[in-house]
Amino acid sequence: MDAAAQRAGGAAIRVEDLVKRFGSFTANDRLNFSVASGEIFGFLGANGAGKTTAIKILCGLSAPTSGRVEVAGYDVARYPEQVKRRIGYMSQHFSLYNDLTVYENIRLFGAIYGLSLSVIRERSDQLLRRLDLKEQRNRLLGTLSLGWKQKLAFSVAILHRPHIVFLDEPTSGVDPITRRQFWEQIYQAANEGITVFVTTHYLDEAEYCQRVSIMVEGRIAALDTPKALKEQGRSESMNEVFLKLTRPN
Repeated sequence: MDAAAQRAGGAAIRVEDLVKRFGSFTANDRLNFSVASGEIFGFLGANGAGKTTAIKILCGLSAPTSGRVEVAGYDVARYPEQVKRRIGYMSQHFSLYNDLTVYENIRLFGAIYGLSLSVIRERSDQLLRRLDLKEQRNRLLGTLSLGWKQKLAFSVAILHRPHIVFLDEPTSGVDPITRRQFWEQIYQAANEGITVFVTTHYLDEAEYCQRVSIMVEGRIAALDTPKALKEQGRSESMNEVFLKLTRPN
């Protein structure tokens, strides 16, 4: 843990009164939350609720209109480049290159993350063994199934061992078995100390998170453990909790 993370008091993410406006439209309206180091934090909300805007700010890609946001101990408005060096990101849309081989993709992103060639070789060997892809290292990525691509994309997103990894609907379009395997990867990363900030449209996956925030019209409508949210809403599932909050009438 570097000095900035120590100053953050163990919080990987700290958000205080975050407001983001686009003209007269308020996309994020006074958001307040924190995420502990090593936590698996779910960030839920319907389309247009403000999730993507908030994630862009957390990743140092957009500045807040007002409020304070710290990621890995750095103020994102003042030190966005420091933030970017300490995070990983996996987008909803597949982010690797189909016309490169498995290893070429790993090498490319390792170089982007600033890793030396020797470190890239060492970590790629570890990654390929863990995913049981060692025999596929020289295979074009486009020939792999979507499930394998997504698992590889997650592994590449944490190749540089970031403090935090942001996952934007990472299991969209994959089968239930692959989704479960993907979450096993998430648990392993969290056990290694990486904070996981994940959005998903699969409400059953919210059950796998240690805490969940639900956004409604730019505001945080609920934030707690899945168990506590179900108890508070007298609901049997997170899907029911979500529907009650987003469709109260």
